[in-house]
Amino acid sequence: MSIGIFNVPALKNEPVKSYAPGTPERSELKKALAEARAKVIDIPQYIGSEEVYSQNKKVVSPPHDHQHVLGYFHEGTKEDVAKAIDAALEARKGWATLTWEQRAAIFLKAAELIAGPYRAEMNAATMLGQSKNAYQAEIDSACEIIDFLRLNVNFMRDIYEEQPISSEGVWNRMEYRPLEGFIFAITPFNFTAIAGNLPAAPALMGNVVIWKPAFTQVYAANVIMRIFKEAGLPDGVINMVLADGPVAGDVIFKHPDFSGVHFTGSTKVFQTIWKTIGENIATYKTFPRIVGETGGKDFVLAHKSADAKAVATGLVRGAFEYQGQKCSAASRAYIPSNLWDEVKAFMLADLAEIKMGGVEDFSNFVNAVIDEKSFDKIASYIDGAKSSADTEIVAGGNFDKSKGYFVEPTIIQAFKPDYVTLCEEIFGPVLTIYVYDENEFEQIIPVIDATSPYALTGAVFSKDRYAIEYATRHLVNAAGNFYINDKPTGAVVGQQPFGGARASGTNDKAGSVLNLLRWVSPRALKETLVSPKDYKYPFLSGE
Repeated sequence: MSIGIFNVPALKNEPVKSYAPGTPERSELKKALAEARAKVIDIPQYIGSEEVYSQNKKVVSPPHDHQHVLGYFHEGTKEDVAKAIDAALEARKGWATLTWEQRAAIFLKAAELIAGPYRAEMNAATMLGQSKNAYQAEIDSACEIIDFLRLNVNFMRDIYEEQPISSEGVWNRMEYRPLEGFIFAITPFNFTAIAGNLPAAPALMGNVVIWKPAFTQVYAANVIMRIFKEAGLPDGVINMVLADGPVAGDVIFKHPDFSGVHFTGSTKVFQTIWKTIGENIATYKTFPRIVGETGGKDFVLAHKSADAKAVATGLVRGAFEYQGQKCSAASRAYIPSNLWDEVKAFMLADLAEIKMGGVEDFSNFVNAVIDEKSFDKIASYIDGAKSSADTEIVAGGNFDKSKGYFVEPTIIQAFKPDYVTLCEEIFGPVLTIYVYDENEFEQIIPVIDATSPYALTGAVFSKDRYAIEYATRHLVNAAGNFYINDKPTGAVVGQQPFGGARASGTNDKAGSVLNLLRWVSPRALKETLVSPKDYKYPFLSGE
């Protein structure tokens, strides 16, 4: 692979726009929201050069207004998946040999399109399709996806520049080949940026991809595909299929050219995928790469020295932004007895001001959860807490799905450390508090470590540096992203590479060079500049 001399432009994190009253971005976004609501669109599959429509159309509605129709997506079949694989493998012939600078240029152009002419449309699609407020959409479907597309080019360059040493008379070099075959990208509903990055990262490294977005995110996924096409992505490099997961998996995981999966979603689904790959391992031409970011039961630990207001703000933002539907959301917190009354008072004051409703009203901090299945699950946990002698509802506890899937921000105080909402992932605006004796900081840490099977994010609040160091050291395996005096959400590409271990995934750190390394298969080349012509070594000479 030719590296050449390539000066990457100044690539840095995209600034976040405020959307404050009177700003041009606010009026542009409101216009985009109105235009999107006023029309009904058809969302096809993108397979090779074709936009594929089917007779099986599924409605797309805003979670906060589920009677309104934004459009329809065309569900795919096994035959469509097989056709997408064929298109990908055909595209691979040219894409895998294209110089890396040309691949980089396509994704850098996509980033510029999102940063500029498509910004309002991308954010509006995410707001309407996934019920995100303006700020949550901006940091996701604008800034984060732009950061992935731009900074991944930096990471790719760093990989290619990592070359072996050469001894006298020898030229050694490393070629970073794309994987042999195709990648399957399976993306979630909660982040448009993840939906864009999971297919784009392997593609940047020369791979071809079958992309299956979540049905509940397909409204914004459609915009991503249009942007990739406009940026010049060749047909067949990324193919967006809209088949149900088991339908797509039944074709993909039995195909000999399957070479890797890039996944974000539930732990149980990822475990099933891993098992299926293992059962079919003899089928594949190569051992597939398995990369996944899964669930979380993310914690906040406050020390008795912590600032109560900072803890309260971290919990309100960490637990209730985007309705607690972030993998990193604060869903369990351990508060010392000396701070609990003060922290509670601050949180209750904040929640009394917070408004809940549709995304078009920019004064709403909380919007709807993603769909009825999620709503019912969250409601069942709240109902269980209401009827339990082991808990008290501190705030919220109400829910209503008559117009949209609205769940109030809910705070539960649990009186035993193994209560179910301290242990199980809920993925909604539910925060469970356990109050521990202020003098038992060291004793509560092993409880935090053992309570959940997950290890995605965690945070400690303290003014005591010894306490910070103790928590950091003793919770070393409890979180792949660990925060000190901050909420456990909001990882930024290139600044806090994201991922966890245990039941939270393979910890391959999206937003860093580590993730891109998973999508290459290095080949070491040794060239001897002057070949030896005598088999004899000096030691063979006589006395």
